[in-house]
Parts: sequence; C-alpha cells; structure tokens
Amino acid sequence: MSENRFQTAAAIGTGMMGPGIALTFALGGLGSTILSRNADTARAGLDKALAQLQTLETNGLASPESAEAARGRLTASADFDAVIRQADLVVESGPEDMKFKQDLFARMDAIARPDAVLASNTSGLSITDIASRSARRDRILTTHFWNPPYLMPLVELVKGRDTADALVEDVRRLLERCGKVAVVVKKDTPGQLGNRLQMALVREAVHIVQEGIADAESVDLAAKTGFGLRLPVYGILEHQDMVGLDLGSRVLDYVTSDLNSDAGLPPLMREMMERGELGVKTGKGFYDWSKRDAEAVKARRDRFVLAFLKAGL
Repeated sequence: MSENRFQTAAAIGTGMMGPGIALTFALGGLGSTILSRNADTARAGLDKALAQLQTLETNGLASPESAEAARGRLTASADFDAVIRQADLVVESGPEDMKFKQDLFARMDAIARPDAVLASNTSGLSITDIASRSARRDRILTTHFWNPPYLMPLVELVKGRDTADALVEDVRRLLERCGKVAVVVKKDTPGQLGNRLQMALVREAVHIVQEGIADAESVDLAAKTGFGLRLPVYGILEHQDMVGLDLGSRVLDYVTSDLNSDAGLPPLMREMMERGELGVKTGKGFYDWSKRDAEAVKARRDRFVLAFLKAGL
C-alpha cells in the first residue's frame, strides 16, 4: 500500500488523544472515524474534534475550505467491528496497559482487511510486544502523537522487530501530507525518542529539587526562559555543533560527573506519591494547585504553540 492508497482512518479513544488524531487525518483528506465504546462518548469525541478544528480555523491554521472539507470527513461510531473492517489505518490510543493493547490488537488483527495498517499511540510500551499475538506483525507500528495532537507537529514512528520498512515509509509520507513532522525511531526502545530525552530532563530536574540546589519554580523558569525557549528552532545537537564540540566536550566532561545517573524513581517522587501528592489531580505536587489554575496553564501552553505554528518557523 502506498501512502496515496490511505483513504479511511479510525482513531480509537475519545480522551486526550483520539479526537485530535482523527482530526489530523481528516485534514489530510482521509475519511476519519472516532471509535468509542458507546454512542454518547463517540459523539463527545466528535464534538471535541470539531472544537479543535474551530480553533485551527480561527487562528488561520486551517483555511475555511479545508476546515469545511474536514468536517465532512469526520464521523463517530461505537460499532467496533464495522469500523475496523473498512479502515485502511487504525490508531489506538487506549490505556498504557500491555495486556489491554495485546488483546485489542489481536482482536483487530482478526477482523481488519489483510492490507490494513494497525498502529498504537503508545508513548513507551514496546510495539513488538504489543504485536506479539497478531499475525500481521509486519503491518503494525507505533504512531506516537504528542499532546495535544491537533497542535503538536511531532509524530514518532517506531518500528517493531517485524515492521516492514516500506510500511513505515508509507505512513511517514501520509503523516507529512497531514501536516505532521514524522521521525522514524529505528529500534523499539523504552521511551522511544522524545520521551527518552524528556525523562532524562525530568530525572535531573527532580534531583535538583531533591538536593536543594533550586526549588521547583526556579527549575521550570530556567527551562522555560533559557534553553527551552530556543529549542523549537535550535536543536540540542545543532547547539553542540554551533559552539564547537571542543567547548561542548569540556563542559560535558565537567558536568556529567555530577549529574544524577540513578536508575529507577527518584526518592523525592516516591515520597510525594506516598503522601498522596500526585499533582493537579490531588491539588498538590511540586506546586500547590489550590493556588494555581491548571486550565490556565494548559491554555497558556496552547497559545504559545499556536503562536509558533502561525509564525511558520
């Protein structure tokens, strides 16, 4: 199947990811179905996708013509078997639970067309293990969209042990047609690519707070107003080349001996969880969320991403 033969897509799940994934494919010209367990949640997912589309149109990131066409391509359904049987591409965004995903992919494998592509939006589970009970392991891969998927450009394509190279290339070209930046992760590795980088940063950030080097707010301000501000247009390895590997190597050699390299969860995070401090959901984590507005933080994030996308950088 070439990428031009993708005509229909299905996104399983109506939480944070499914509606935005379905919208991505609809904007790329595919008939796109949001698939949920019942008609009410499916309709709620469709409403969410349409609201996201309106945001794109209002901000000039989708023309009135393309937005109207995408609305006509978006549907919602709770008829699992019927949707899976007709889809060229299925992306699941269910719970990060290996057994759940293995069961789901085995079920899809039994009813999907032989040439259909089955993908997972997992942010860290092994796609090789997810596909282990399926017969079409060469046609299964990870398509990890970043949250929120209707705004964030990146999609990581992770090859399983048996995933066909030609299939990965077809999906990569399709995603580019849909306006996404698709990167290929050649080895099925825990954390894929983006989360490996992100978790290394999280580990050091928690360590800095744990050791009393700086508080949480200072850590976040340093990231947001320092190196993080330039990352969208100036990559990590670009910076090393720009400053010179000789200088970069001296700094790296000096600093890495003091960086946290412990395996496993930092003690501070374990202690916080034992106290029931889970972040926004419990009102306290690294911050006191009784004094902060989580929705305002997300809105600020989305405004920044929208401004970046509108600038066309």
